[in-house]
Amino acid sequence: MIVSRFAPSPNGSLHLGHAYAAIVAHDLVRERGGRFLLRIEDIDGERSRHELADEFRADLEWLGLEWEEVPAQSTRLASYEETARELLHRGLLYPCTCTRADIQAAEPRFGPEGAIYPGTCKGRLLDPEKPAALRLDVDRAMAEVGEIFWEDELAGLIMADPRPFGDVVLVRKDAPASYHLAMTLDDAADGVTLVTRGQDLFALTHVHRVLQALLDLPVPDWHHHPILVDETGQKLAKRRGSPSLADRRLAGEDGRELADALRAEEFPTGISLVST
Repeated sequence: MIVSRFAPSPNGSLHLGHAYAAIVAHDLVRERGGRFLLRIEDIDGERSRHELADEFRADLEWLGLEWEEVPAQSTRLASYEETARELLHRGLLYPCTCTRADIQAAEPRFGPEGAIYPGTCKGRLLDPEKPAALRLDVDRAMAEVGEIFWEDELAGLIMADPRPFGDVVLVRKDAPASYHLAMTLDDAADGVTLVTRGQDLFALTHVHRVLQALLDLPVPDWHHHPILVDETGQKLAKRRGSPSLADRRLAGEDGRELADALRAEEFPTGISLVST
């Protein structure tokens, strides 16, 4: 059975971009007789506001979506810690105390997510009392997994190559896991067979596919859909104050009509759908 999910972080209200992503995931699995899951990704420290989870549920119900809720990330910390210990024991992770300023000062190369970590801490003796992130030794990881692929329903078969990202962080200094590690483990635990998300996250799949290979996890298919942007061409985002679904809902707007309009690609003035 096909299984997909919508996995918002409770660090701000949902907006139209989230609604579109949830509807795509919901409709893809429902038309194939599958399951649509809701997972709250709530391990972002003080930025996570647990009261927003109820707001998210109200928003999805207002849109007319039906879902099964799975345990939130905050209940899964032991699995992240255990996996990090395993990868560290295998020599695939190393501690890093560098700050963003340190990385910028090293005049790094730039990749899909910005500055590529130059490997400053790799092989160095570090102060055990100083907070450290754990980074994936991507060259060692690729040597272990060899040539692997992943399948996107829109883009086809892709060879996995995370090296343009450099040695990504898997365990943050300020959180029990990075998005890369937590999402990969959670999708496997929840039985997700189709990962639906925006095309702006397409390149990250190279990293996630390698983690699946290293950890011998099931390999889903992916569906990276176009994203909604504002009149300036920027992706809708909480941090830029994109109008929230909750505000629309509380103002009396019909959520099911809004959902049908998004399905028909009929967007409010200033909002458009683009492929990245």
